Amino acid sequence: MESNSNIEEVKKMLQKQGYISDDAIAMSVHLSMLLQKPLLIEGPAGVGKTEIAKVLAKALDTNLIRLQCYEGLDSNQAIYEWNYQKQLMFLKMQEGENLSLKEKEASIFNEDFLMKRPLLESIRQEKAPVLLIDEIDRADEEFESFFLELLSDWQVTIPEIGTQKAISIPHVIITGNRTRELSEALRRRCLYLWIDYPAFEKELNIVLTKNPNINKKLADQICLFMKEVRQLKLEKNPGIAETLDWATALSSMHIEHLDKEIVESTLGVILKDWQDIRTSQDSLKELFEKVGVQQRLA
Repeated sequence: MESNSNIEEVKKMLQKQGYISDDAIAMSVHLSMLLQKPLLIEGPAGVGKTEIAKVLAKALDTNLIRLQCYEGLDSNQAIYEWNYQKQLMFLKMQEGENLSLKEKEASIFNEDFLMKRPLLESIRQEKAPVLLIDEIDRADEEFESFFLELLSDWQVTIPEIGTQKAISIPHVIITGNRTRELSEALRRRCLYLWIDYPAFEKELNIVLTKNPNINKKLADQICLFMKEVRQLKLEKNPGIAETLDWATALSSMHIEHLDKEIVESTLGVILKDWQDIRTSQDSLKELFEKVGVQQRLA
């Protein structure tokens, strides 16, 4: 009973920030905070993985520290680097002083010259922040080794000044789109959550929550249409973000229901590839029949 109560509390906490959760998401977030373990979230693009970190930071009233991953990302951008220009300037100012090499090194290798990047910054906060490591699979596999120490021991070792232990343990959210397989070492250190495209009822709830003034009939048709579009063989299936963009666009134009002309003229809101647009246009009649747009307009 207590676990169910905790899950409901997390769901309400996220929903208060506008995020429609479910039991699996709420349980994963709850356990991640309870066990102080990173939460690895995978799933298709646009299903709300990154949004979990954003709303969690708002719900906890804490900082969101984001590391956007990309190919070629290294420790200088992710953990720390030294401000070499400032160090050189400081050494030049000390040229007249008779200091030993050891004393000179001690004077420039300290926190005054240390540039904290997201991973180091996240463990040096007084109040535990939310650390978002976004799209980890875009970075090279070697990059994962940079923060295994942090995820295991909540510390970062800097050779020049020693180990920096966590002042507070961050709430870590790691997202991935499965563009490559992540290492077992990383997976072992995390809890795991898979988020798929939402069921019709959940997506409709999301649309109505984010667009409270939208016509109910239009919202219903949009979500039915999106459900069927995702069954087509597309290069990139539209996610919840595209559903919300489409709902906002149509609602702002005071559209009350879908028709062929409206759908064809606004496909670029939900589909971002010309081949996908062509595929959907070829299937538009069939899509309308499945969604029931013609019957609704009759």
